[in-house]
Amino acid sequence: MNDVTYILTQVESGDPSAAEKLLPLVYDELRKLAGAKLSREKSGQTLQPTVLVHEAYVRLVDTDQPQQWQSRGHFFAAAAEAMRRILVENYRRKSSQKRAGVIENVDLDLIPDASASPQSDLLALDDALTDFEQKWPDQARLVKLRYFAGLTIPEAAQSTGVSTATAERQWRFARAWLHSRLKLSH
Repeated sequence: MNDVTYILTQVESGDPSAAEKLLPLVYDELRKLAGAKLSREKSGQTLQPTVLVHEAYVRLVDTDQPQQWQSRGHFFAAAAEAMRRILVENYRRKSSQKRAGVIENVDLDLIPDASASPQSDLLALDDALTDFEQKWPDQARLVKLRYFAGLTIPEAAQSTGVSTATAERQWRFARAWLHSRLKLSH
């Protein structure tokens, strides 16, 4: 059992000092994950990787109910999911603030295509993944591990408890379904 897995079991059991030991061990990987997520965002993004890491970490570790971490991969998948939710919430909050302003007349021909923006892509992916998860929860978990946590097919297969061949089939199916769904939404 590596250090991260050991400390995760301590966090599960409610050890308050374990969370402090965990952050230094996972910080660099979480920061890379956050950087990758934010690199897909619009260049004017105000959320910084450090803030995203800390917000996700707080959501994962500072809960009233201890989390059940099955493995290191499971923890990073949960971190990726937390980051995804934070980005979606941040985008929705900014969008609602823009709509709350003064109404003004705008020439619609001058507005760039919103479907091309990374934020709308993030929302479209979030909606599609939510629908996909309702039908195929196991395959959705694999997508989250691959796309949001950056795991390889063998790592995701091990984390989900399926063979590499099964994970490859699930990944191909999920990618095709999501691609089709996202293409229809644009």
